Amino acid sequence: MDLKGRDFLTLKDFTPEEILYLVELAADLKKKKKAGIPVDTLRGKNVALIFEKTSTRTRCSFEVAAHDLGMGSTYLDPKSSQIGKKESIADTARVLCTMFDGIEYRGYGQEIVEELAKYSSVPVWNGLTNEYHPTQMLADLLTIREQFGDHKGLKLAYLGDSRYNTGNSLMILCSKMGMDFAAGAPKQYQQDPELVKICEGYAKESGAKILITEDAKEAVKDADVIYTDVWVSMGEPDEIWEERIRDLSPYKVTKELMSLAKPGAIFLHCLPAFHDLKTEIGKEKGEQYGITEMEVTDEVFESPQSKVFEEAENRMHTIKAVMAATLGYSTI
Repeated sequence: MDLKGRDFLTLKDFTPEEILYLVELAADLKKKKKAGIPVDTLRGKNVALIFEKTSTRTRCSFEVAAHDLGMGSTYLDPKSSQIGKKESIADTARVLCTMFDGIEYRGYGQEIVEELAKYSSVPVWNGLTNEYHPTQMLADLLTIREQFGDHKGLKLAYLGDSRYNTGNSLMILCSKMGMDFAAGAPKQYQQDPELVKICEGYAKESGAKILITEDAKEAVKDADVIYTDVWVSMGEPDEIWEERIRDLSPYKVTKELMSLAKPGAIFLHCLPAFHDLKTEIGKEKGEQYGITEMEVTDEVFESPQSKVFEEAENRMHTIKAVMAATLGYSTI
């Protein structure tokens, strides 16, 4: 399958066969890395990593993956890049594509990464926008396939604020790949009806089912995968914490909710997670609101059902697959 030169902006742009190809390529690259087999055939190429929102997993994944493939990488943090400030997005794209072979963007509106891609002559990869998180989805699918052997026919339940990148992208992933998807969230935190309609079209083709409900127990019933994310995203105002904690606490992933899933169900989280008070923000909000955890209990997070660190590792292998495939290298 030839994906050379393709942008990777949202899974809406990719067929189920292309998505599966990238995940299988990631599995092959992971196997080779574990065996110490080098895949550094992209020597001489360089990639630009634009981070308007900082990150641990995404940055490390792109940098290690680029190094493993033999490429150089240049990290541009919010203070290093003038994108959209002193230089337009279009001009930034036209400059960087003369120096780099690929451009990653992690930041705010999807329109930014879309405009970068429009004016760039090299592949542009979405490391995260407000609306979509496609590289995370490949890591999630690889993790699910490693745990269950396959993905088709499984059910994934997402709890919490499902309006943004992770909830949106999981619904797209599941509906395209033949997995049932359920979102448990208050009415005002549910996906945009237009996106739900699009995904219902995907689901009709794949045989998947979509359920959007305010009932957390209904969402997780008979699920194979229970997934959640932080309640307040980077860049949102501090005053939103009280509202989110009040509205989303009924959707916290607890042992009780996990017990409603199928035997052998796993827990996933794209991280970081507020499962204890061992972070500055966790401690601060714990003291402020009298809580010890937020979107998931420590009991679930540290349980054998939790596969969050396997999932985190798979970010690197799947990002490597995206860069390798779009820059013209394949091992399968």
